[in-house]
Amino acid sequence: MAYVVTEACIKCKYTDCVEVCPVDCFHEGPNFLVIDPDECIDCTLCVAECPAEAIFAEEDVPDAQQAFIALNAELARAWPVIVHRKDPLPDHEDWLKVKDKLQYLDKNG
Repeated sequence: MAYVVTEACIKCKYTDCVEVCPVDCFHEGPNFLVIDPDECIDCTLCVAECPAEAIFAEEDVPDAQQAFIALNAELARAWPVIVHRKDPLPDHEDWLKVKDKLQYLDKNG
């Protein structure tokens, strides 16, 4: 079982989680982070670090967010690894509590 970044991360992209990951399994896209399920060791350290509460154990991903399991695996193959914390996106506070953000996911930059 791996951990999964879900919709709450879109357009916020806090990176507090990457600093605590012991296996560098986070990958960075233009406005979202994903976890490589093949690298994740299920340590749970990232969950508490996410201000957006966007990270779930695969078995606990909410029903409406199930597509993010495959999306994390797909995008982890395409995006570069991120290992150091960066500032969140400039308008992150405006997007933090917004729901239904999948339409804003930028896969290409």
